[in-house]
This record gives sequence, structure tokens and C-alpha cells, in this order.
Amino acid sequence: MSRRGVRPVRRRDPLSRFGALFRQRSFPAFLTAGALQFAAPSAALVVLLYCIAFAYPADERTTYGALALAFLGLSSTLPTLACAFFSGALADRFDRGALMKAVNLASLLATAALASDLVFLPSGRVPFPGPAGFYLPLWVLLLFPGWAAVAATTTLFRPAFNASVPRLVDATELPSANGAIYAIAAVVSAIASVIVGVVLTFAAPAYAISVAFLLFFAVQVALLFVRVDLSVSRRGPSRSVFKDATEGYRYLVRRRGLLEITVAALVVNFLAAVALVELALYVASWLNLSEGIWYGAMTGVLTLGVAAGFLLAPRIRFEAHAGRAIIVFMLAMGLAMIALGLVRTIWLALPIIFLYGLMPGMITTIFLSTVQATVPDEVMGRVFSADEVGSYALVPVGQYTGGLLTVSVGVQGTYLSAGGAIIGFGLIMVASFGALRRLGYRPAEPPPLLSG
Repeated sequence: MSRRGVRPVRRRDPLSRFGALFRQRSFPAFLTAGALQFAAPSAALVVLLYCIAFAYPADERTTYGALALAFLGLSSTLPTLACAFFSGALADRFDRGALMKAVNLASLLATAALASDLVFLPSGRVPFPGPAGFYLPLWVLLLFPGWAAVAATTTLFRPAFNASVPRLVDATELPSANGAIYAIAAVVSAIASVIVGVVLTFAAPAYAISVAFLLFFAVQVALLFVRVDLSVSRRGPSRSVFKDATEGYRYLVRRRGLLEITVAALVVNFLAAVALVELALYVASWLNLSEGIWYGAMTGVLTLGVAAGFLLAPRIRFEAHAGRAIIVFMLAMGLAMIALGLVRTIWLALPIIFLYGLMPGMITTIFLSTVQATVPDEVMGRVFSADEVGSYALVPVGQYTGGLLTVSVGVQGTYLSAGGAIIGFGLIMVASFGALRRLGYRPAEPPPLLSG
């Protein structure tokens, strides 16, 4: 029963902040472009991982199949790292909108090349370094350069896109904007993964890869409707692209907290890649499920967890204690990885992999918002690319290590080892990463000007 003179408390709709974002000029088109560009490679990768895992007879899948999956990751290593090194300098030199359009066109061409290989499936075996008798089917080998191009172009796209977000929203809206962008990307990726799994169950892989092509094509259309000026204003004398690129690394070294995030991401991403590159084998060999729809379900639920993490992160008011939140979520990743290695039914694996996905979603939102709120615009693209090189440099090595580890200790041993190592490193962070524990920001503070 209410009392006279007391104003009732009005609870704010938690989705209202997202609704306000979608009413801003060009933000819906911008979000669509970024979300689809980030979702499309995941759809393509589901097809490639599934095809490669089942390219070998059943008795060769945990040996030759595991190594072939590892080599797929290695195939994109040098192109991705090279693009990551220069992507930020390009984003800080050229119109970011035009750059994103050009990069997306390259993604389309690379996906078309993958589709062509899966249509014609050229026969033949190619001997490859590894155990005695190891080989790659020719059509599998031809997938490697196409996948490398898809991964590299998406790497070029990310710094230009992430550095453009503050052009469309206020600093106080950055967590919600990043959460909305990447949550929708994850939801689209999850839906695409399920669709791809269904297509793989009932039709040829060439039809499944068309899902990724359509997503990339929709990006090009969405970018035509972004009407915000995304050109870059440069200060200081002109320098070479190489010198511009190194500025991002110098900035990270000066900002100890951001540097420690990059180091933490380097290690944790490596360890996560060790296990997740073998997810197709986890489903096929550990859970004993050979239908493509179950692998699609696992990747889809994982991605839905990531989406939920993106949406949940803005609700926890992390800004003042961003670094501590990142450490806690990394420890939780390790626990979830161990849990995956202890269950043998899909009905337990699905909720566990959802909980695992929550963590990288929240970590990414916290990191992006912290950089966008505290780093000057004229160097932001280079800071993002420097972090990408540092954070993802060992992912292909982790994928290759995952193949070797699976050959040695099996699928369960791989997941238990990776999860335990993540927890061990998380405890090292708690004890030693003081700058990261202190990292945070106030949303009302504008980013500083770049000195010098």
C-alpha cells in the first residue's frame, strides 16, 4: 500500500539503453556491418573444421585428422599476423569507411574461392610433415590459402571498425554499444553455425559455405548506409606505415595495464585454442556423435554464450574495476574447460560450453570499452592492432599444439590440460599483474590527447 507524498520507484527497462543506440544516426547500419563481418568467418570455419575432421577414415581421425585441423590454423598464421601488424596503421591513415568496404570485398572473393574448392573437390593426396604416412587430401590443402585470406581480411577490418565506434556514440554508451554489436555478431554466428550444421547433415559442404558468402555480401550492403564521417585527422609529420604501426606498441608499453591485458590474452587465447581447435573431434570421438548437427549445436551454443556475455557485461558496471573483472572471468574460463573434459553427454556439454562462452564475451566488452574510453582517436586503431598481434600471435601455435597434444593424450587430456593451465596462469595474474588489477576508468572522462 503506497503512502501519500512518496514517489513510487520507477524501474528502468534494462533494454532501454540499447533502444536509444538504435535511434542514433547510422548506428543500426554500422552495427549490422560489423556484426555480420565478424560472424561470417565463424560460419565458414564450422564448415572447414567439419569437412577436415571427416576427410579421413574413422581410424585416422584422432591422428591425421587432428594434425590436419592444426595445420588449418597454422595456414593463416603469417598472413593474419602481417595484417594485424599493419591494420591499425591503415585504420589511422585512411578513411575507415572506405577501408572496411575494400576489406569486405576481399573477404567475399576469398569465400568464393573456398566454395569453388568444395564444389570440385580435386582428388589426390599430398604427403605432409608429421607422423609416418601422414598426408593431406588435395582438396583439404587447397582450403588453407582461402581460409588464410578470410582470416586476414577480417583482421584488417577489426581495428578500423572498433576505432570508429566512438564516432557514433558517446563515451557513456560505449559498453552498451560494444555489447550490442558483438552480441548480435555472436547471435548471428550461432544461428549460422546451426544452419551450417543442418546443411552439412543433409547436403554437400559447398552449400554450407554459401551461408558465409551471403553474410559477407550483406556487410557490403550495410556499409552503404553508414552516413557518418569516418575519415581520420592526422597530427604531426608524415611517417611510413611501418613507423606508424610501431606507435601502437610503444603506446601499449607506456600503458602498463593495457600491456598486461595483452599478455594475459596471449596466454589464455593460446591455451583456449589448444582445446577448441579439436571441438569437432571432441564431439565425434569423446561424445561419440557423428552427425554434423551436433557439432553445429556445440558451436552455436558456445556462440550464444558469448552473445550473452556481451549483453551482460554492461550491466555489471565494470568501468572502475575493469582489470579485476577480466582476471575473474579468465579463471572461470579455465574451470569451464575442465568441466568439458569431465562430461561425456551432449546434454551436459551444451550448458557447460554456454557458460564458457559467457567469459570471452564479457572480457571483450570490457577491453574494447576501456580502450575506446581512454586511448586518443588518432592512435586507437594502432593500439587495437598491436593488441591483436599480441593477443592472437600464439593462437595458430596453440591450434597446432592442440593437434599434437590430442595425438599424445587424447581429447579428454587436451581439455583437462588446457583448463588447468588457464587456472594456473589466472592465479599468477592475481599475484603478479598489479597494473591490471588497478586498471579502470570513469565513463565521463574524455580520452586524453596524444602528446608528442
